[in-house]
Amino acid sequence: MKNLTIALNAVLVVAVAVLFYLHFSGSKAAAPAAGGNNAAAANGFRIAYFEMDSIENKFDYFIQIREGLRKVEQQKTAELNSLKSAYLSKLKGYQEKGQTMTQTEQANATADLQQMERNYSLKEQAASQELQDEQLKKLTDVKKKIEDYLKVYNAQKGYAYIFSSAPEFMYFKDTVYNITDEVVKGLNQQYKKN
Repeated sequence: MKNLTIALNAVLVVAVAVLFYLHFSGSKAAAPAAGGNNAAAANGFRIAYFEMDSIENKFDYFIQIREGLRKVEQQKTAELNSLKSAYLSKLKGYQEKGQTMTQTEQANATADLQQMERNYSLKEQAASQELQDEQLKKLTDVKKKIEDYLKVYNAQKGYAYIFSSAPEFMYFKDTVYNITDEVVKGLNQQYKKN
């Protein structure tokens, strides 16, 4: 549902920008500029886009972040699996004693198992929240790096808008406006400097 809302908002932003331009320009959009320029100049109003999946797959910093998050997830999963194994081992031990246990021992065993279940549940929730927080923090950092780079990049290019394109958000795009390769190259060069 959240992705649908984001997609609709992205489409609406593009539609409003185009309508705004068409309304105030008083003419139809000009044909793409010749000479291999990656954006069409339409009375000074230029739009470009980059493919977000290419950034995710080719931006070295993004790849590093994704690998780091994967390692954190594996670590959290291993911790939870360890707790689960301890629980199952204790459960098996109690089951083996089974009928030789007194009522008090059975009540203590039940309470012990319930406490272990609660601990596991709390750890699972905490691990999930920590992972989500870390993902949000890292992805926000990646977004900031892209935005900072695009400010520098656009100082020379002069686009009115630069959009990220994802298949679920765009229904049509002209590849003349695609600046993905330039953005990936620039982001990686900037990342290597840091």
